[in-house]
Formats: sequence, structure tokens, C-alpha cells
Amino acid sequence: MQPRPDYGAERYRGSGRLNAKKALITGGDSGIGRAVAVAFAREGAELAISYLPEEQPDAEETRRVVEAAGRRCLMLPGDIQDERFCREMVEHTARELGGLDVLANIAGYQMSFESFAEIPTADIERVYRTNVFAMFWLCQAAVPLMKPGASIINTASIQAYQPSPSILHYSSSKGAIATFTKGLAQELAAKGIRVNAVAPGPIWTPLIVSTMGDSVEHFGEQAPLERAGQPAEMAPIYVLLASNESSYVTGMIYGATGGEITA
Repeated sequence: MQPRPDYGAERYRGSGRLNAKKALITGGDSGIGRAVAVAFAREGAELAISYLPEEQPDAEETRRVVEAAGRRCLMLPGDIQDERFCREMVEHTARELGGLDVLANIAGYQMSFESFAEIPTADIERVYRTNVFAMFWLCQAAVPLMKPGASIINTASIQAYQPSPSILHYSSSKGAIATFTKGLAQELAAKGIRVNAVAPGPIWTPLIVSTMGDSVEHFGEQAPLERAGQPAEMAPIYVLLASNESSYVTGMIYGATGGEITA
């Protein structure tokens, strides 16, 4: 990508806000997931990251930066469209790291089409299996392993509030994530487990370049800040929601959209 996304390797400085926490991050090979992995590691967390096997080189870059911070980075290649992989991944993470305090559901899939009418069933299914079904499976597997003080952080989008017809399957999946987050937070409050979501706006990640074609030339310029955001600008929000500093925050959707309205 030109320019390369900024995932915080040069500028993020930790302060021990996640010391001794064990975190699983989906989509940790690139984009927002990589930025969150870097930030979590520099805040003191031990990590596991999931990613598609074909993204191994990108995942290795994430691991190098995490390990340079003196933290463990457990590598979990596989496809979260597979329910069995999701459940086994959670169990493996908790077993290898000695527990699970944070689940950050960041991996996602989208593809742009000229019209809603052109979106094929196979693509609708892939979006929902990746963005929604996997979130259900991962949370179902994680909650029994979590203790009071644990945190689940999902990833919604500005698209949940301002849906684009060309990616309506993606937009509607992000609306489902927002609803899921609010609902699950109600059930898990009694267990002391917090559930929140981040709703990014236009963020400069590989997902955008790989799925939107020529339309990326002016990507992000529609936001009031008149630019795309960087993954490094999302990571501190995930740190906040993972840390004890947000101990009274649950069921919330945290917008980071460059000024685009989410309500």
C-alpha cells in the first residue's frame, strides 16, 4: 500500500495499562488488528493473533513488533468462518497464555459492488460468517473462560449508521455487531464482563485497497476531518476499553469516524 498504513510501530508508547492481561485479537496480521496488537503488547499484555494462512508474512511482521516489546505473540492461522476453528482457537489461547482477559473481534470482510442487486449469495454468506457468525462463536467460547474484569471488544463501523448500498451486506453485518454488543453487555454485566464496540470511520487499511478498487483515490475525504484515519489512531480506543480505566463502560459503541455522525 502507498502510503503504508501507520500502525503505531514508531509512535505508540505504553504505560503498563494492560500488564499481565491475556488477549486474543482476530485479524492481527494487518490494519486495525495489527495496530491493536502493537498497542496491547506495549501496554504489557501477552497476545494471541488469528489471521488467514495466506497472510502469514504480514502476521510475522506483527509478531516481530510484539516480541520486540518483550511480549509473547501466539500465532493462530485459520479461517474464522469455521466454527470449530473459532472455538478451538479460544481454548488454545487460554491454555497457552494461562487465561483470557480480552477478546478483540477485529477481523472482517467486505467487497464492493455496483449495486445491491449484484451482491451474490456467496459473498453475503462470507460477510456474515466472517463478521457476525464468528463473533457469536468466539464469544460463546470465550465467556466461560473469562473472569470478572474481562473485556470483549467488537468492531462495528460508521456503515452501521450510514450504510452504503454498494456494500450493503457489510453495512448490515456491522449493524448486527452493534446490536449484538448492546445485548450481550446486558447478560454479562452480572458476571463482571464488559462488552463494547468500536465503530471506525474511513480507516486506511488493506481491506479498503483490496475490496474497493479505483474508488480509494479520494478515500476518507468525505469525513469532516477531510482525510482517512490511520490504524494507529484506533488502537488507543481498544486499549481504553480493554483496561480497567473503562471499568464502568459496557454496552457502548465508541465512534471514531473523523467527525461523521453515528447517531
